[in-house]
Amino acid sequence: MNEGVLYRRNRPLGVVGTVLTHFWFKMFGTMGFTLCFFAAYLFLLRHPASPVSLIPTTWPDAAIGFNPAALPIYLSLWFYVSLPPVLMLTRAAIIGYGARVAVPCLIGLAVFYFWPNAVPPADIDWARYPGVAFLKSVDMAGNACPSLHVATAVFSCVWLHWRLRFLRAGRWLLALNVVWCVAIAYSTMAVKQHVAIDVLAGTLLGLLAAWGTGLRAHAGRWLERPVSA
Repeated sequence: MNEGVLYRRNRPLGVVGTVLTHFWFKMFGTMGFTLCFFAAYLFLLRHPASPVSLIPTTWPDAAIGFNPAALPIYLSLWFYVSLPPVLMLTRAAIIGYGARVAVPCLIGLAVFYFWPNAVPPADIDWARYPGVAFLKSVDMAGNACPSLHVATAVFSCVWLHWRLRFLRAGRWLLALNVVWCVAIAYSTMAVKQHVAIDVLAGTLLGLLAAWGTGLRAHAGRWLERPVSA
């Protein structure tokens, strides 16, 4: 029996064992994926192929005021989206997930290439908020719609939801997963990186990509411990 063959008779690895299984493959794979994505994202952000369109604001944008305290929640996305691969037990599952999560990313990048867009400038003195000002200097409020921040959070939320369901996790974990995802979506508007239309479009992109790539089936597979003969 080769490594990667699965069987149900083994005792569960536990959280630590699961995280440490193929740890370096997970870490460098996630880093490599993220670097490739950001290289394309930042290139399109700084070299739009055509004039940039502004996404209009709507009433939710007026209702959700600027809140610099939401910045840590906004940044928590990078930890949140790493949870699905960290909780996988085989390289095949990790690679399969990477191919799936690439779908909403590539769709979003294609939209940004053919339709460069941005949010309207906010009437805020960013110098008073150094943390948010640094974010703005690195990630200008362009490549706005659909929000890939929201799309990848929703995509991760769906996978985590089904994996937790299959593992019969407590309702509090299921609720925490959804609350975290919603908080990330809120934070994109609270730090004025996105407007409500971006968030809605990102949510739809994440949900459609999860459905179209069979994310529920993927989350329900590879639950057993990988062993080698």
